Amino acid sequence: MTEPASEQTRVLTFPQVVTAAPADEGTVSMIEVLQEQLRLAREGKLRSVAVVSVSADGGSIGTQWSCTHGDISSLIGKLTVLAHDMMAARK
Repeated sequence: MTEPASEQTRVLTFPQVVTAAPADEGTVSMIEVLQEQLRLAREGKLRSVAVVSVSADGGSIGTQWSCTHGDISSLIGKLTVLAHDMMAARK
């Protein structure tokens, strides 16, 4: 059986493909750092990782880490030193 002509002409058009917005240098840099850490993790070259995230408006800071029990103190110390170095570099 064939469908009536009105049924055959019901064609839906899809919206235009959205082109990806170009990434700025900051975004590219973050992605490169994360990819490098993932590569090292896959190769078994990492034992611990710590990440500090700052929201785009600067209003929210989060920390995440994956480490062995003995590494937590070392990671906290290194993050503290890094934070002090970054604050000193701003001046």
